[in-house]
Order: sequence, then C-alpha cells, then structure tokens
Amino acid sequence: MDITLLMADPEGGGGAFSSFIFLGLIFFIFWFFIIRPQSKKQKEIQQKVSDMKKGDKIVTSGGMLGILQQSDEETALVEIDKEVKVRVLKSSIVDVNPNKKGS
Repeated sequence: MDITLLMADPEGGGGAFSSFIFLGLIFFIFWFFIIRPQSKKQKEIQQKVSDMKKGDKIVTSGGMLGILQQSDEETALVEIDKEVKVRVLKSSIVDVNPNKKGS
C-alpha cells in the first residue's frame, strides 16, 4: 500500500469553504421550512387575540373551549359553561374563532 494514499491532499483547501456553504445551506433550509412558518403562525394568533370581541369562541393552550365575555390588557374572562366563567391569560389563548359566535 502506498503511503501517499493515507496522507491528506495539501492543496485541498476548498473543503473548509464548501463545509461552510453546506452548513449555511442547512441553516437556510431549517429556517425556511421550520422557523419562518412557526413565527408567521404565532403573529397570526397574536393578531387574532388582539382583535377578539365579546362572543368569539376561543381555545386555550390547556384545551378549554369557551366564549369570550370580557377582556382587558393581559387577561380575558371566558364562559366555559352556563354561569361558569374563568379568567385566563391572553398569552394562553391559542385560537380565536370570530366566525363561530357563541349561542
């Protein structure tokens, strides 16, 4: 076996550059398909929460479904059953459905 086959090519400096390009490409793909859509969805939810009105149906991160009765800067009063109301943080609201008004 020839010893020159085991030694690294001294003129192979392009390997580091191509590794950086490959890592950059991986990061871009990760950002484009995972981070960007998630942040876009989060902005849409924040917009829905800020635009919600009395009577809109909401879903909390804990899975409670209810009808918005009242809201202030940080909290919302939600009716989850007849005469059963809870106060939740607006940050825990994961969906607002203004088209489905409460009955």
